[in-house]
Amino acid sequence: MGLVRYLSHPQVLIDPAKPVERWSLNDTGRGRVQALAGSDALRGTGAVFSSAETKALETASPLAQALGLAVIVRPAMHENDRSATGFLPPAEFEAVADRFFAEPGTSVRGWETAMAAQRRICAELEACLALAPDGDVLIVGHGAVGTLLYCALAGLPISRRHDQPAGGGNWFAFRPGSPPPAPWAPMESLI
Repeated sequence: MGLVRYLSHPQVLIDPAKPVERWSLNDTGRGRVQALAGSDALRGTGAVFSSAETKALETASPLAQALGLAVIVRPAMHENDRSATGFLPPAEFEAVADRFFAEPGTSVRGWETAMAAQRRICAELEACLALAPDGDVLIVGHGAVGTLLYCALAGLPISRRHDQPAGGGNWFAFRPGSPPPAPWAPMESLI
């Protein structure tokens, strides 16, 4: 197996009236995906896996199409379960997210614990790698669970200091059995 890239979806259209998992990419996010899809940066990718959330599928689909591949949807690859609170205003969300990472064994305001989300995303990674053909693998998902995956792969404790930069649309890569050699980077760095 080649290189495994984990890519978080970029900017979304925040709509408090919709469930968060049904949010779409905004114009900026779509433009960033189109720029990556129009490059040859992902050449050699043999499989594209995605969370079932709309924003992840809207990221994965154009990339897979440019590669001549179908998206393999993995519903359990979703973002950390925050359905207990639903939409939170940005400042309140950031405060709860800080606690989510700082207290990984605690269900903060009913959210899935960081430890449970980390176990889930690590199991999903293993399932994807077992299904993947030869070549590189692209996994399209979300920032929080991506950070939890990064921490697990890098042998680091769960901490928000390893979180992706604001705005989403970031990636890291690794080879199976080896830690990621570098932290999150903007998707434009692939081009």
